[in-house]
Amino acid sequence: METVDKVAGDRRYSLSAHAFQAPPLEPGLYIVSTPIGNLGDITVRALETLAAATLIACEDTRVTSTLTHRFGLKAQLLPYHEHNAEKQRPRLLAALERGEAIALVSDAGTPLVSDPGYRLVRDVLAEGHKVIPIPGASAPLAALVASGLPSDTLVFAGFLPQKGGPKTSRLNELAGIKATLAFFESPHRVGATLKLMAEMLGGEREAIVARELTKRFETFERGSLEDLATRFDGEQVKGEIVILVGPPEDRPEAEGADADELLREALADMPVSAAAKKVAKATGLDRGDLYKRALELKDGAA
Repeated sequence: METVDKVAGDRRYSLSAHAFQAPPLEPGLYIVSTPIGNLGDITVRALETLAAATLIACEDTRVTSTLTHRFGLKAQLLPYHEHNAEKQRPRLLAALERGEAIALVSDAGTPLVSDPGYRLVRDVLAEGHKVIPIPGASAPLAALVASGLPSDTLVFAGFLPQKGGPKTSRLNELAGIKATLAFFESPHRVGATLKLMAEMLGGEREAIVARELTKRFETFERGSLEDLATRFDGEQVKGEIVILVGPPEDRPEAEGADADELLREALADMPVSAAAKKVAKATGLDRGDLYKRALELKDGAA
């Protein structure tokens, strides 16, 4: 393999084929993280594992071959994805039974994060074989550490449902969780998703849209959900997207008479919808319930 030289300041180091010659691996399934964009993010341990594996199970052999060719890796590539998993899983289990070492990779990042690889892991464990993680790049974590949002508690929500009803229900389930929320999203749905997030999670919540992480055109768009929804409305977005939403602010809770008093004050100088929105923002109570109660108060029903 051709030596690839890298320069860091006045230090020079070489990536050659010899660097990736590792002792034989013990039998098992190796979950190998690969770069999410920049091939320089591959770890030495990942390269050694891929070099020594009997075969590499991957989503798309064309994508993974870019990585293996770049570093002169010769292992056999086997396509393994949601459409052929039922057919390929027995083949992989049989290889493990023979005492082979198999590497599982995704097209980018850490396998099993928003992909069906966990079913293979469950079957491998059920058969008594070892599963060994080889950690590395992860798009949600890369976005999180550069976001400036709280990182002590993170909820990874993956891709939201595409249809309106289930999508709204899922966001409603997540709305009250006191954590930074991480989502994957298709670029052509970013604007609509941000608009719905602003409605369901609260337009004032801090958020970022991270695009093309670790790649040449990496960008971070920061602002409130309301600001970002306006910014991305109708925009043609390209690339892979991670959306992060900061946790909801702590608000004093108000119920019953307290909510009624706040609604009466708001209704003195604003319409019903605006009053309900204001009190919902101040109390954390459901905006729809407050709207109904505001109508009753305005009509003199209570």
